[in-house]
Amino acid sequence: MREIDQYHHGNLKRVIIDAALQAIGESGPAGWSLRELARRAGVSHAAPAHHFGDKQGLLTAVAVEGFALFGDALERAADDVWEVGVAYVRFAIDHRPYFEVMFRPELYRADDPAVQAAHERAANVLITSARALSPGPEHDRMTTIAAWSLAHGFTSLWLSGALPESTHEDPEALARSMIRLVLGALR
Repeated sequence: MREIDQYHHGNLKRVIIDAALQAIGESGPAGWSLRELARRAGVSHAAPAHHFGDKQGLLTAVAVEGFALFGDALERAADDVWEVGVAYVRFAIDHRPYFEVMFRPELYRADDPAVQAAHERAANVLITSARALSPGPEHDRMTTIAAWSLAHGFTSLWLSGALPESTHEDPEALARSMIRLVLGALR
């Protein structure tokens, strides 16, 4: 079956990851099984386990890919400290299934070297940006935590629909204004 799956699907790992992202988008990171995912992807029930070992292995691959894409998005915005926060929000909205896995390390193998490298790359952009807002080196860590909490908290509220503005306003414009208001005081 493996050769047939590869023939029909080309890159079987990609097909399985894409099916996982779709399932995460529909029912969250825990609301599906590998067997269900195989059925959804049109592959043998053994294919996901063969390529990823188990659900945690598959979610590890999702986290690696997500952090790599996240790092790309943050790096594109890195020239403007304010836009890094907006890029954070934009990534989460545009890539919600990845976002729902990336910041839930209990779902994947957080000690996986590929996860750690991709996570560190993205974190370095956030740390460097926050450092630019910090009133002094002794405040760098707290400034980073504050900036991250602001972007992540806003994103979580937006995605959950808890903000009344979630139904009719532009999340990027709102995030940009909020980030400048709150973090601008640090400058």
